[in-house]
Amino acid sequence: MSEEKDLQLADKLKESRTKIVKEMHKVIVGQENVIDEILLTFFSKGHALIVGVPGLAKTLLVSTLSEILDLRFSRIQFTPDLMPSDILGYEILQEDIALKTRKLEFMWGPIFSNIVLADEINRTPPKTQSALLQSMQEQRVTVFGKTRDLPTPFMVLATQNPIEQEGTYPLPEAQLDRFFMRINVDYPDHNQEVEIVEGTTGLKFPKIKKILTGEEIVELQNIVRKVPVDKSVLEFAIKIARLSRPGAANSPEFARKWISWGAGPRASQSLILAAKANCLLHGRFAVSQEDIIKVAPPVLRHRIVLNFQAQAEAITPDEIIKKLLDRAI
Repeated sequence: MSEEKDLQLADKLKESRTKIVKEMHKVIVGQENVIDEILLTFFSKGHALIVGVPGLAKTLLVSTLSEILDLRFSRIQFTPDLMPSDILGYEILQEDIALKTRKLEFMWGPIFSNIVLADEINRTPPKTQSALLQSMQEQRVTVFGKTRDLPTPFMVLATQNPIEQEGTYPLPEAQLDRFFMRINVDYPDHNQEVEIVEGTTGLKFPKIKKILTGEEIVELQNIVRKVPVDKSVLEFAIKIARLSRPGAANSPEFARKWISWGAGPRASQSLILAAKANCLLHGRFAVSQEDIIKVAPPVLRHRIVLNFQAQAEAITPDEIIKKLLDRAI
């Protein structure tokens, strides 16, 4: 691909972001950071964990995005009785009466979609949660000994309710690490809530325009990885991740005091990829430390495991990340 074509795609990515955000705001009021972080995840070929209390339009946000991008969307409601086959699919014995033959036919599960919403993922046992691991890491699944590729583009968006803990199964750290970002959804402010109530209690329903095709999306996702990164910026991202590890020789005192396990190499990779996507989506062609600083909270907050002392002192991952950034700069 020529350099001129790459620049055209980079410009197209910025323009597409503007159009997507405009269409999203026909349905979603506010939540600019949430929309931005979901787009960063999507164009980086990642997956996101969306955390927020009920009623903040998490499901609506995801379904609207799939409609704007004209992609196949599946919503899986995770419950205690959900089985892996309910996600991946299963084989059934079909009989052809006319030919007097029988054959096994695969029934495709909802995972075979472009955007998969795993709603309340922590309400199902680990056996079912783990059904998503291969799909998130390799973009394919193995069912009954046969491996099947998932469609392209592909993204898993999982939601969690931070309030209710009874009857839930916390995601293991190995699975949390496979989420590119953890996106926190907060309450709207007063004016936004007025706009939400006024806009959703009448008879008007917004019409959504489709912005990109699947082929165009794949091209734009690939251009993100072509963005050059200066060695100093690369070292900055790695330094942040390494400072979070309490066992490292140069780890700060607060890391040893409050952190059980720090961010691994996948965090460093995600910081760089998210920073590349951020600079392109905002019309720039070179990654800076500011890009790393902006994406650090959603990339790191689910990868830093706090110890009992931090929890007792009500220390949050975001507070830790701010201290890490201050130390790294």
